[in-house]
Amino acid sequence: MTAFHDILFPLDISMRSSGGPERRTEIVSFGSGREQRNARWAQSRRRYDAGNGVKTLQAVVAFFEERRGRLHGFRWRDRLDHASAAPGHAVAPLDQGIGIGDGVTASFPLVKTYGSGFAPYARPIAKPVAGSVRVTVGGVEADAAAFGCDTATGVVTFAGGHIPGAGQAVTAGFSFDVPVRFDTDYLEVDLSAFAAGAIPKIPLVEIRP
Repeated sequence: MTAFHDILFPLDISMRSSGGPERRTEIVSFGSGREQRNARWAQSRRRYDAGNGVKTLQAVVAFFEERRGRLHGFRWRDRLDHASAAPGHAVAPLDQGIGIGDGVTASFPLVKTYGSGFAPYARPIAKPVAGSVRVTVGGVEADAAAFGCDTATGVVTFAGGHIPGAGQAVTAGFSFDVPVRFDTDYLEVDLSAFAAGAIPKIPLVEIRP
């Protein structure tokens, strides 16, 4: 991923934002009333608006200017969905299945799976929070020295001598951020009342790896 700054958008603002996942579906309607639906995107893409949470105008303007508007991406903490665990539960190393060992493969990308009954969706996780990743192999938690996780790509790599054996399930628990960028090059600041200035809209869009 090019033009990415590994910095987190101010948490006090993001925790008061709005937004969520977006998909692109193409629907063809026929004269009979029947329709055909096709998914244009294999992966969902998240959009947010941080305008609701702005308290310090200067901090937001400075952050926007340093990112050069839409040029550089950054980390965003989604208040609804930022951990491998189910809502209300602490992160645990058995949260998400990320692969099955074969005795040779050393690297496993982090994913978070949504749903279980009809068509589970495995979402790639590219920006785990440093120090938050816990891993198990065959149901036994791996020592921190047995693996490393690249926080720029979300790939877990096992050290020599610790590569999962054939048939061993590999699971992981983690916290994560969403890689986003500003979806505008114009930041509108309303100073009609200086003491209560506002930035009505701060649109953000997820960057796909």
